[in-house]
Amino acid sequence: MLRFFETIIVPTARETPGNPPEGLLRFYWFFVRQAKGLFIALIFASLFVALADAAIPVFMGKLVKVLTATTPDRVFADGASLIFGLILLVLVIRPLVTALQGLVLNQAIAPGVTNMVRWQSHWHVIRQNLSFFQNDFAGRIGSRVLEIGHTLRSSVVSVISVVWYLVALGVITSGILAAASWWLVLPVALWTLAYVGFLIAIVPQIRRGSKAIAYARSDFVGRIVDSYTNIMTVKLFARPEEEDQFVRESVDQHTARMITQHRWLSLFSLGLTLLSGLLIAGTTWMAVTLWADGAIGIDIVAMVLPMTLQISGTSARVAQEITQISDQVGTVHEAMDTIAKPIGLTDPSSAKPLVVTRGAIRFDNVSFHYGRKGGIIEDLSLDIKPGERIGLVGRSGAGKSTLVNLLLRFYDVESGRITIDGQDVSQATQASIREHISVVTQDTSLLHRSIHDNIAYGRRSATRAEVIEAARQAHAVEFIEQLSDWHGRTGFDAHVGERGVKLSGGQRQRIAIARVILKNAPILILDEATSALDSEVEQAIQASLEDLMQNRTVIAIAHRLSTIAAMDRLVILDKGRIVEQGTHGELLALGGHYAGLWARQSGGFLEAEG
Repeated sequence: MLRFFETIIVPTARETPGNPPEGLLRFYWFFVRQAKGLFIALIFASLFVALADAAIPVFMGKLVKVLTATTPDRVFADGASLIFGLILLVLVIRPLVTALQGLVLNQAIAPGVTNMVRWQSHWHVIRQNLSFFQNDFAGRIGSRVLEIGHTLRSSVVSVISVVWYLVALGVITSGILAAASWWLVLPVALWTLAYVGFLIAIVPQIRRGSKAIAYARSDFVGRIVDSYTNIMTVKLFARPEEEDQFVRESVDQHTARMITQHRWLSLFSLGLTLLSGLLIAGTTWMAVTLWADGAIGIDIVAMVLPMTLQISGTSARVAQEITQISDQVGTVHEAMDTIAKPIGLTDPSSAKPLVVTRGAIRFDNVSFHYGRKGGIIEDLSLDIKPGERIGLVGRSGAGKSTLVNLLLRFYDVESGRITIDGQDVSQATQASIREHISVVTQDTSLLHRSIHDNIAYGRRSATRAEVIEAARQAHAVEFIEQLSDWHGRTGFDAHVGERGVKLSGGQRQRIAIARVILKNAPILILDEATSALDSEVEQAIQASLEDLMQNRTVIAIAHRLSTIAAMDRLVILDKGRIVEQGTHGELLALGGHYAGLWARQSGGFLEAEG
């Protein structure tokens, strides 16, 4: 039985069915509709529980009537059916419907829906374009994805199992009271109007406060994670006080919003207590008055009192749940700002996988400004022949990395086009573009997984032997074999820590180079690929890179000109335009921009030509 309910929803069984929509109700329905059968079952289970709870005071009232109308020796004879019915209700029927409610909620909805929402939110978010992650804290994004599953599911469940339960209980109870006397419904009806009016007045204030708290909490988490992620910088510059102030601002803002929120919650609690007292007093007075006038029997009085207490207790629970629902809805609304964003860069419906046979690259009158009016890349044209090795040279901000990012289609060009073997990259799938291009960057980031997994990231089907061979070519085996982590894993099984923090910059760079060697793509991009290596290791790896560059189209970026001086052609960029191009010797002879850059570096590392 448990297994059946636990397997109704497999959270990771499907991808996100489209983009999560903007708009709170539409966003909720996007996920709820995927498990609507379970939520409908929860609605009926809660209705059955309300029916069972409403029936208990009815049996108690009738039993009181029997007790007052018969002698003690006849109680079990005259009231046998009532006693048996009450026992059956509280020991069989109510436990069964409560168990059904629990199975639907605890075995199916809680694990299944919670993690389905998280999985689909992650599936959508990880496909966002690069700028999406550059414009937010990674910790805040992760926190929103994690929280959304719990808060969305909890708020929907609370509405059904508590709010809907109260509505059902109120309707059923009112029907029972009306059958005895319409006057008994009057206090309940007046209380209901006052209760709903009170909620309408107060709940929006609580909801707004919850939303404000959710945003403040998200900022709080983002700032803490930012400090922890950059702990090396904090320690190197001895700036814990600055980080204290950075986080203190967020804590103070969160505290101020919590204080305002809890003022409303205190008022809410006081108002509900008064309303509850009015309900009990009014219904009791009405029942006793009707009994004194002979309009109802003692059984109705005995039934009314526990019914009133039931409604009062449930309304207090609803009050607690509504505050939590408001907080949860605020969190969902805040998370929705991240999760419901359309994916910024998508493949056109007609996109086809890129096929690379030669590796010819062409930038044709390309302009790109990151959405601004000008700058970065201006009307740039560049042809790179198959197998040609190009070095991109220019000051910081000249557009070198932007040009590479456009080739990788992290962004779409604003005008012009980029082709690989004659195929427009804007009409190719992003995944296929990046499958055919290997990249080694200056700031190498490793996954918090094993060395083997990090290298094998270059090719999914790689065997252990192929991973080790790639590491050997990257001159990484020696230090890898000396590694161990806090769980006792060693060598290629050792985990590297968040972003590879357990490794030095040079070690991370060699792992990245091994990963690229294993990938074996026809186009290679080297962005300051050896910048983190010492001279001895760099010399050894340069030989590996020379082998890796054979029969590949290569684009290399380097500020240290000696590392790219031997390229087939150097392309000099300035303010997003090509100002010079040619071989190292040709550009020195030209005496222009490149020659000036070379002179300022003293020509330091270039071996004499033979």
